[in-house]
Amino acid sequence: MPSEKQLKQIKELINNAQLALAEANKLLADVETEDDDETEPTASAAEQAKSLNSSEEDGQKIVEGVFDGQHMVGPDGKQYAVPANYASKSKLVEGDVLKLIITEDGSFIYKQIGPVERKRKVGKLMKDAETGDFRVLSNGKQFRVLLASITYFKGEVADEVVILVPESRESQWAAVENIIKEGGAPAPAADDLDLA
Repeated sequence: MPSEKQLKQIKELINNAQLALAEANKLLADVETEDDDETEPTASAAEQAKSLNSSEEDGQKIVEGVFDGQHMVGPDGKQYAVPANYASKSKLVEGDVLKLIITEDGSFIYKQIGPVERKRKVGKLMKDAETGDFRVLSNGKQFRVLLASITYFKGEVADEVVILVPESRESQWAAVENIIKEGGAPAPAADDLDLA
């Protein structure tokens, strides 16, 4: 019977092979997309945000923007940090419209005001050997995910992950809806982790 060290090494090798295959599939898809004249490029968060508003009321600055997977991009192209715990708990996906209220004392209060249509996908959790970032491989495509989501569900490499992505556009990021541990049961949430 293989030792735990050998099993870990085997899982890492499989993970690296899956990442390489996903990267090859992504490159192939990019090449095929370049050849397809009918395909329109998807609008970036900055392009989408240009039509949104920002204003000031009662000493508070109000900015509407588009979530890009990690940040909110305002109408002026400026990026605003979205707390990873809030993004994870709210299951924000690329393209969601947010409203940010910056209070007089400098507090940031976010509210989701325009969620995009979502679709579910299932994939395998992997860890990039070079960067240490978690990714989910689903149907040959890698999606970046927030560490806070993986930590919340106590995810480990090779776990099955249910993710949410925008229904009508391509995305680099996905929201984690749940993690199914290797034994088949949903991952227990980290009850002691405050996602407020």
